[in-house]
Amino acid sequence: MIGTRWKYTAGVLLLGGLLAGCASAPREPAPVVDARPSAPAAAERSASPAPDHRLQRQAVIEALYAQHDDWAGTPYRLGGASRRGIDCSAFVQTTFASHFDRRLPRSTEGQARVGRPVARTELEAGDLVFFRTGKTRHVGIYVESGQFLHASTSQGVMLSELDNPYWAGNWWTARRP
Repeated sequence: MIGTRWKYTAGVLLLGGLLAGCASAPREPAPVVDARPSAPAAAERSASPAPDHRLQRQAVIEALYAQHDDWAGTPYRLGGASRRGIDCSAFVQTTFASHFDRRLPRSTEGQARVGRPVARTELEAGDLVFFRTGKTRHVGIYVESGQFLHASTSQGVMLSELDNPYWAGNWWTARRP
């Protein structure tokens, strides 16, 4: 009898952990975005950060595009953390570990507590962007020019536009890890 109760409790805890990891609304009407703009947006050029900052920012952007190229089309799988299927928080965690040598929490909620808050108007490459999609949360990584990289529930790993009505309407917060 104790064995059955233990199995039931373990099953409930495992399911709860998977559901808390990352989940999104079933579908979003997000078009596929062509990856690389040929020049920085005028608004980004006008800020004129220091040369070292520009070089670091460009290296982050290039790393994020490389990650997109490596993972594009990998299907979304709730609780997944491999090329066979990955959820949004695992994709963010994997990206930061492999390209930036940074360890992030596994769950979207945990990632939403990392670093410091950033205004949507102040986003930089590598910032985490978060959305409330119904009862669940979704996370991606800001790249540049209004684009973010994420594991979409409907299209897998892809780039999307923050200004897309679905994402703009579900905006939650951003963090700089």
